Amino acid sequence: MKLRRRTVVKAGMGTVLATGAGLPLYLPAARAQAFPAKPMTFIVPWPAGGSSDITLRAMCEVAGKVLGQPFQIDNKGGASGTLGPATMAATAKPDGYTLAQLPISVFRLPVMQKTAFDPMKDFTFVSHLSGYTFGVTTAADQPYKTFKEVIEFAKANPGKVTYGTPGAGTSLHIGMERIAAQAGIKWTQVPFKGGAETNAAVLGKHTTLQADSTGWKPLVDAGQLRLLCVWTEKRTRNWPDVPTLRDLGFDMVFDSPFGMGGPKGMDPAIVKKIDDAFRVALEDKGVNDTLEKYDMSARYMPTAAYDKFARQLFAEEKATLEKLGLAKA
Repeated sequence: MKLRRRTVVKAGMGTVLATGAGLPLYLPAARAQAFPAKPMTFIVPWPAGGSSDITLRAMCEVAGKVLGQPFQIDNKGGASGTLGPATMAATAKPDGYTLAQLPISVFRLPVMQKTAFDPMKDFTFVSHLSGYTFGVTTAADQPYKTFKEVIEFAKANPGKVTYGTPGAGTSLHIGMERIAAQAGIKWTQVPFKGGAETNAAVLGKHTTLQADSTGWKPLVDAGQLRLLCVWTEKRTRNWPDVPTLRDLGFDMVFDSPFGMGGPKGMDPAIVKKIDDAFRVALEDKGVNDTLEKYDMSARYMPTAAYDKFARQLFAEEKATLEKLGLAKA
């Protein structure tokens, strides 16, 4: 039987192939032009209420307006910030309707343990967005007035100082262990799902310390938590009297850069639409005001630059974890 010749025609939605059966086959360009035709989902891999959740919601609100469809936020905390991206990689279609924050733990956990995802194969890197200000806090009525006092107590009492983090393999966990190694002390990590839980733990004295991003800001500003140090290169604009790790003799800086992406195999034209929308979001005054509130700043990279950065970051983190003896056998 002879196959009927396909006819290429132009339509308002893009290029269409008219088949012999009379059914149009839309090319990728047409799909990209039509995108988005419904609300999108953005997975925040941390509990609601923390600095990640609040700042990403602000970005998504503006980006959704640019795209003409809203983002629905799905808080999926767990596995050190990798549960959400892993779920997306395993179950979501690469159609642009499901995106997720990609925290730095996405590039660490697969080096430390067996995971269901490969960061170099299972994601489409879309845009780099920002980075965190990290700090160590303790309850205001704890006896420790300075970070040095905590270090001295830990030296005299190995393992008795506990610290809450958003999970194993996060920058907070790696940073605290690097501090312990340099100081010659031993303390004990207590992993949680995110800032809301670490706030509650240190406030209730279930842990001695909290090592986390600036979701602790309201409690510090209210005098309920004491900020002992920050992990930035220079002292922060919000807490200029609080020492950095470098001020305390630790030659370390941690800012944990993060971006966002989708499942592997996304249409490049749809990726560009999303990337452009988040670029606009990171130029928005309201978004920048929200970032500044949590001592964060816009650090936009377009798709190609972010993809290159992500691959370099994975190689660097792998080398660091192997050096620290934290890589899986």
